[in-house]
Amino acid sequence: MSYLVEDDPARRRFEILVDDALAGFTAYRPRGADVLVFTHTQVDPAFRGKGVGEALIRGTLDEVRRRGARVVPRCPFMAAFIDRHAAYADLVTATDEP
Repeated sequence: MSYLVEDDPARRRFEILVDDALAGFTAYRPRGADVLVFTHTQVDPAFRGKGVGEALIRGTLDEVRRRGARVVPRCPFMAAFIDRHAAYADLVTATDEP
């Protein structure tokens, strides 16, 4: 399986393609110029249990880091991933958003 994670700013989400098929996405809301509030992650049932969700979050966070941006992980899946992978903890920032 080959993975490709890419940002779709028009849809406000990072998508993961597996062998050119859309396998999942993680949605965000921009907060200012350099913060993304992640609200929801979804993986197509056909791709669950194959590491696609983890590859999606890892690819997303790597791109956020490359941009010099930060995240607010409101999505439980992303928050749990960051809790398990401390190398990404420095990307987390707080927000005053309810």
